[in-house]
Amino acid sequence: MLSPKASYTVTTLFPLLIFLSFRVCYCIRNSRITIACPEIEKQSLLSFKQSLQDPSNVLASWNGTEVNCCKWKGVVCSNITGHVHELHLHASDLSGKINPSLLSLRYLKYLDLSQNNFYGTMFPSFIGSLTSLEYLNLSSAGFYGKISNSIGNLSNLHTLVLEDNYSLDVDSLEWLSGLSKLEHLNMNRVYLWKVSNWQEQVINRFPSLVELYFSSCTLDNVTVPLSDVNNISTSNLAILDLSLNFFSYNSFSIPKWIFQLNNLIYLDLSSNLIQGPIPSITNTTKLQHIDLSGNQFNSHIPDWIYSCKTLEFLNLGSNILQDSISNSIANLTSLNTLYLSENKLSGGIPKEIGEYCISLRSLDLSFNSLSGAIPNNIGNLSSLDALYLNGNKLSGNLPESTEKLFNLTYLSIEDNMLEGVVTETHFAHLSNLKYFLASGNHLTLKVSPNWIPPSKMYQLNLGSWNLGSPIPSWLETHKNIIYKIDLSNTGIYGTVPGWLWSVSFLNLSCNQLHGKIPVISDPGYDYDGRNQYIYLGSNKFSGPLPRIGKNLVDLDLSNNLFSGDLSLFLCNTTTNILGNLHLGRNHLTGELPDCLMKWSYLKTLNLANNNFSGTIPNSIGLLATLESLNLYGNNFSGHIPFSMQNCTELLKMDLADNNINGNIPEWIGENLYKLTILILRSNKLSGEITSAICQLSSLQILDLSDNMFSGVIPRCVDNFTAMATKPSLHELYYSRYYTAFLESASISTKGRELTYDTILTLVTSIDFSKNNLSGNIPMEITSLVELRSLSLSRNHLTGLIPDSIGNMKQLESLDFSRNSLSGKLPNSFTAMPSLNYMDLSYNNLTGRIPQSTCRKYGVNLCFLFLDSMST
Repeated sequence: MLSPKASYTVTTLFPLLIFLSFRVCYCIRNSRITIACPEIEKQSLLSFKQSLQDPSNVLASWNGTEVNCCKWKGVVCSNITGHVHELHLHASDLSGKINPSLLSLRYLKYLDLSQNNFYGTMFPSFIGSLTSLEYLNLSSAGFYGKISNSIGNLSNLHTLVLEDNYSLDVDSLEWLSGLSKLEHLNMNRVYLWKVSNWQEQVINRFPSLVELYFSSCTLDNVTVPLSDVNNISTSNLAILDLSLNFFSYNSFSIPKWIFQLNNLIYLDLSSNLIQGPIPSITNTTKLQHIDLSGNQFNSHIPDWIYSCKTLEFLNLGSNILQDSISNSIANLTSLNTLYLSENKLSGGIPKEIGEYCISLRSLDLSFNSLSGAIPNNIGNLSSLDALYLNGNKLSGNLPESTEKLFNLTYLSIEDNMLEGVVTETHFAHLSNLKYFLASGNHLTLKVSPNWIPPSKMYQLNLGSWNLGSPIPSWLETHKNIIYKIDLSNTGIYGTVPGWLWSVSFLNLSCNQLHGKIPVISDPGYDYDGRNQYIYLGSNKFSGPLPRIGKNLVDLDLSNNLFSGDLSLFLCNTTTNILGNLHLGRNHLTGELPDCLMKWSYLKTLNLANNNFSGTIPNSIGLLATLESLNLYGNNFSGHIPFSMQNCTELLKMDLADNNINGNIPEWIGENLYKLTILILRSNKLSGEITSAICQLSSLQILDLSDNMFSGVIPRCVDNFTAMATKPSLHELYYSRYYTAFLESASISTKGRELTYDTILTLVTSIDFSKNNLSGNIPMEITSLVELRSLSLSRNHLTGLIPDSIGNMKQLESLDFSRNSLSGKLPNSFTAMPSLNYMDLSYNNLTGRIPQSTCRKYGVNLCFLFLDSMST
């Protein structure tokens, strides 16, 4: 899939002119050479070559046959003196050692060894003695070790490029102080985490500096926060890139010295976690490029940005910006790229964008809270190549003026509230459209039966549209190039044409499709390495399971009418890379065959709600990458197989509603330490709840209800740290973007069974109900302060409800009913602001809900009297 962000490449003026000037000189000099290079310089180059490895034979011309080394490839000489002035060895596949023989090139002004393979070679410290150098480029060369302070001797140097040398050791930049003529400094992706005062060492010392690139330098670990730097000497600075440093200071803000840079045209502070409002910058008359994305700015878009009339590129995406987009955006008539995605912007899309910003080529307003209609004058943006409006609250029709966007290749309007009819007119002139992402709206497509779209699409997402017909025949006109189709929940019916089974990404779920599927073949179009993703859940497909190709990664056939056993499907395969298999809610029967070892890439296996019987096969323990196992609602019997102790990547195990017996194995706690969800509800498990289960510190959902467990509740439950601590922002991010295997789980809470899916990673629950547990409620359970649901009902628990229960301030549902609890209801219930369901009936408790609790939590709790109720 095409990235939702088109890359923006900045061609900087000065290095380009320098490079071109050298190349022009190179051509002119080579055509007029009359003087041979000095013999000492020729021998110097031959010695240099001898120390190198040249597998591509780039230096073939460097030999004794050609007397004049000025004619050798990559060598440029003075056409007056014959001295070697330049070495152009960029991307020559060279490796080996850098011979100090280069020191004989006393007149060398230009040295480019970039993009070679000098990995394992120490940084050549002798370069600091080449004092005539004006241009030095060692980027992506692979050198390691400490940058020699002798580099500071290169007083004539105006360009220094060291980027992408990850292994260089830099603990100070003091050596830069000798480079008084430096104009261009590029140290992108050179780790500077040891440098504590880089601002003073760089910003104050170079009056000629024009370009400064310090992207991805781990500057977040400098010892003092960025602050004012006195005596700004970089008044000529035009380009400043400090992106991707992830500054870690509290209340970090843009350093004020940036505001003093009168000649700045390019500013990139993206991905730095900078907090607070975007400050006012007064010197903006020359700014052409501003990138403040990937920070934590929480203000509105400031007025000064709308005053940057020279602005061509503006990226404020992935912040917390609020309020509306000002009509003053009309001032930005030179804009060609505008990214405001992933903020909290509200209001409508200003019509001024379509009226004045007509040079726009890429517009991204996605993932905000924008509302209202898409302006009709959006069609004026005839240069637009990509338009992202997805993830908002836009309503109304899709304007017909979109037909005027004849340069458009990417259009995303997914997940809005658009409605109305889309006709052939909307697409009439969109001959360049390759990606149309429009799922998650209430639109209706009405085109003639013989309609042929003017463009050849690679990706078409119409999920939740109203198609109300068989699969459209016009889709077949794209069959040789289209690789992604989403027609889920569109009301389509009938059978599926055979050519669709070779599409790389196909989502036809939640429709009325029927028929048998004999085979799902490998894709014919190269998408994601020819991998294939097929989603056919919630239809009426029937018959045996289909044969599948070797490149299938995801297969969802859940909630259909497939029947038969799994022997052919699981065992009649040689090689496959299937990672996610969903066969739940079908009519599949028989025993699960013991050939799961052939599915070694499986991460998700969902066989829930079928009619499988017999034991769980031992070969399940060979699924070393398995993360989610759902066998809920079958007739499996026997013990939990010992081999499953090898499934150490398991995050979810749901074996509920089967006939599994025996004890909870201790190895579950000892080996499956990553488990987040463990559901063993409604089986025939017995014995005591092993304390080994307390080793599962990542557990968020633990359901052992409706079994035959006896003994006491382990006091070590306070080791369930995921139920006791609030998840960090990083953990929430991880849960949102990296745990799709947690597709859904059903738990009993608030007196009923609820199924969670999209917010499953935020649910925390313990259910030990319907067992034979005895003893007291352990006080340790009240330390689980992030727990939202707790049920211990229908056991034989005795004693008091712990006074510390009030610590559980996130608890929403509490059920201790049908036990033998006694004593007075703790007053600490008044400190539980989230509690909205509580059942303490059929115990020996006395008193009633405190009046303050009644006022907070509603009438249903106020009249629950507890006097002398017995089990």
